[in-house]
Parts: sequence; C-alpha cells; structure tokens
Amino acid sequence: MNIRSLTRGDGVVIGAAVLLFIASFLDLYSVDGAPDSYDLPSLWGSGPVVLGVVLAGLIGAALVVVARGLPQPPKVAGLDLGQFGVAFTVFAAWTALGNIFDVAGGIDNVGGSSDGPDAGTGLILALVATLVMAAAAVATPLVPALKGALLPAARPAAPQPYGAQPPAGYGYPGAQQASFGGQPQPGQPGQPQQPFPGQPQAGQPAAPAPAGDFSPFWFAVPVPRPLFPEDGSPTPIAELAPGTWYLAVEQRGPSLVAQTQDGRRGVLQDTSGIQRG
Repeated sequence: MNIRSLTRGDGVVIGAAVLLFIASFLDLYSVDGAPDSYDLPSLWGSGPVVLGVVLAGLIGAALVVVARGLPQPPKVAGLDLGQFGVAFTVFAAWTALGNIFDVAGGIDNVGGSSDGPDAGTGLILALVATLVMAAAAVATPLVPALKGALLPAARPAAPQPYGAQPPAGYGYPGAQQASFGGQPQPGQPGQPQQPFPGQPQAGQPAAPAPAGDFSPFWFAVPVPRPLFPEDGSPTPIAELAPGTWYLAVEQRGPSLVAQTQDGRRGVLQDTSGIQRG
C-alpha cells in the first residue's frame, strides 16, 4: 500500500473516522434530572448504534483508504472496494441521523426522570463525524481541491552529470550493476569505463542520435495518475504515485508507455509536469 497515493479527501475521511471512534466511548443519551449515580451508557451500549453507525462508519473509512492506497483495488461483485466504502459511510450517516430522532429506542423515565432521554454527546459527535466522512468520500473524485495529494511528493534527486554513477535504489538506472562470471561490467563502481563497440572514446564527439529515436528514462509524477492498458481499454491497471520512480519504455504521441515496480506496463496519458530522473 502506497500512502503517497492518498488524497486530501482521504485525509478528511481518516480524521472523521478518528472522531467517530472517540465519540463511540461517550454518552449515547442524556437525561435532565437523572440522579448522579445513574451511569449513562456509551454508544457501545446500543447494538443498533454500534452496527449501523460505529462499525459501518469505520469499515467504510477503511475500505475507502485501502482502495486508494492499492495500485489495483480488488473488485467484489463488479464494484471496487472504494465504492463499497462510500456506500458504508453514507449508510452510517443515515443511521446516525435516524438515531438522533429516536434516542435509545424510545426509552422513557430513564433513571427515574420524568423526561425522555435526549441525544448524548457521543451520538451528536457520531452524527457529525459520519456526515463529514460521507461527504468527503462522495466529493473526493469530484472536487479538485480534495483530489490533491495528502502527503507532499518526495523531491526527486537532481539529475546526475553525464558519466556519473547515480545513487542506489529503485528508480535510478545503474543503481547496482551486476557482474557476470566475476568480470566487472561497464559502469560498475571502481572499474574503468570501457567503450562498447561503436561507442566514441572520451574526448570524441558523440554521433548525433537518429531522428525520432527514443531512449528509456526514469520519471516521477507530481500527483497520482492512472496507468491504462496498452490495448486502449478505459479501465486503469494501476495508479502511479508521487515519490516513486517509473521507467518510460516507449513514447506514443503525447503519451508514454511506463513500467511499474512489479513489471506491469501501461500507457500514461497525462505526462504534464513529470520529473525526469
């Protein structure tokens, strides 16, 4: 799971889930005139509230966040986990609203009081949390401000001078050159650079590249962007996340054919603002 693919809307969903969890330990209802010795139950003391509000909201928030962080969210009955998560959050908000109008199932004379119970602090906060959670889950794909990255993208390292050895790590060509049969490979640290056949010697001008020639390069995206199949299918196969380097292996007009860490290849249609490594 790549947390850098989370959006600001996902951050709002996470914050609302934390508020809902805290609210679950507060009073379910309050009663005017009840004796001080009377112990008011929390939200966990009501089965319908626990199932319909607390657990439904927490499960919905978890599904929304997990679906956003996975490169290829699994589908259940043809729907993504994120869509199930949105449905759970909306259901939790609707159930919390219903419990506000029917506090404690219509119990009267609680603790010897002549008045019926009112909504407690926990139930009110749960309603606020589920409403915010559902609104953020529904609006994130629609509102540009919520689609922005939650965490700032890791700044790609400055391009190395020609002939210098790039740092180690995925996303940089030549990070750790392997040797074959114990023989040093060209570009291995500590070994002299030997020209390949046809490669110009040091100090000689390099031959001009043929027109239209494409050389693979490493790049990073500024914001999460979908990667589409090479056959033109509209369903993304992965999502490129900021802070990770990907390999561009081919150019197709304004688009790039990119390869992910697990070897999957697809078409990146939006190449604006990418950072070359």
